[in-house]
Amino acid sequence: MRPILLLALGAVLFTALAVAAVTKLLLPDLPWAAAIALGAIVAPPDAVAATSVLKNFRIPKRIVVVLEGESLLNDASALVLYRFAVAATLAGGVSLGHASVMFLLSAVGGAVIGYVVGRVAMWIFERLDDTLLDILVSFLAGFAAYLAAEHIHVSGVLAAVACGLVLGQRQHAAFTARTRLEMAAVWGFVEFVLTALVFVLIGLQLRGILERLTQYDPWQLAGLGAVVSAALIISRFVWLIPATFLPRALSSTLSERDPLPPWSHVAVLGWAGMRGVVSLAAALALPAQFPGRDLILFLAFCAILATLVLQGTTLGPLIRRLGVSEPEDGLVNPAVAPEVIEARGQATAAALEAVTETLDDQDPEQAEVADDLLRDLHERAERTDRLRQNAETGAQKLGAQLGLRLTALEAARAKLLADHKHEIDTESMQALIAELDLEEQQIRLALGER
Repeated sequence: MRPILLLALGAVLFTALAVAAVTKLLLPDLPWAAAIALGAIVAPPDAVAATSVLKNFRIPKRIVVVLEGESLLNDASALVLYRFAVAATLAGGVSLGHASVMFLLSAVGGAVIGYVVGRVAMWIFERLDDTLLDILVSFLAGFAAYLAAEHIHVSGVLAAVACGLVLGQRQHAAFTARTRLEMAAVWGFVEFVLTALVFVLIGLQLRGILERLTQYDPWQLAGLGAVVSAALIISRFVWLIPATFLPRALSSTLSERDPLPPWSHVAVLGWAGMRGVVSLAAALALPAQFPGRDLILFLAFCAILATLVLQGTTLGPLIRRLGVSEPEDGLVNPAVAPEVIEARGQATAAALEAVTETLDDQDPEQAEVADDLLRDLHERAERTDRLRQNAETGAQKLGAQLGLRLTALEAARAKLLADHKHEIDTESMQALIAELDLEEQQIRLALGER
């Protein structure tokens, strides 16, 4: 929690002020509030870009958790600051004390609204029994949290985040397996479309922006973009280094409980601060009459492009160079990680116990029906024990078995489509193919594929 909050709140505010200070130095005529708005736009890193690179490496889980936790909150903190900066620019100024109090109230109020809406949505989910309605309500809940918060002038973004946290924590109690699978697919597609749309919109606007910035020659614009981008990248390190070392230097208890991480971990965290779609969306949302809007949009686009291209293409080589990641041939199959083996064993034991207790209450004749199930559960328990005893050999055997199962599934699917396409009705064929598809997806997840 400490490193996540230091990055999601402290680093965002520090980065926004650092970028604002550099921008104000380069552009003295730009109002301070407008410069802070630019800083708030580019301050929050996008974990999606970083994790898409990190997933190809076996790095400490803590780094991934900190980056993902930061991205969950930093958008909200940056957009709250962004809203106050825009309001201050349009109103002609606002006191620092008033802005600080309103910032706190906006954050707390948004979180409370989101929690309440999330609990109400869960109450609705528990009374629904339809996958499509569940997915629809999940979308409506996010919009309801955002709109309700904005209506009372608190943070709609934090409200949506809090609502999502409530739904995420309680989804396994309220949603069916089918709902969880289909909801993940729908949300993933919608997120992809919206992200692509934002990049298309900024691309469509960029030509007009450059045509309107006639008071600057191309070299001036390139220089401004380069300096702002450099300030953005450097400011993250300037904050991250003392935020990592000072708390442990000031607290011996913290230092004992959470030892100082290697400097290479800090370097990866700092270099993983790529900017993305949230910054683009915030830039596009600036009012048309906002002072310096075209220049701010251009600088924001340069900063995003610089971090995605420079940091995104070099993060992988940096991880290898610093030795943060183990060699690729040393990667461990996620299915045979010690904690996964232990969890799988406990789950199998619970399943065996539940079936046994159920059979004790049934007629002896029904016990014969469960022989195959019990035999399968015992075989799973034995496989888990073998994996515990020798994870390396077990990983090789498991990988080979799963690969053979994929080959078998592909052959089964091809046979169905080739020889039985016209013999079985469409619904029955779809059910058979869906059964094979689900089994294939289960195998690919066990192999660590996504």
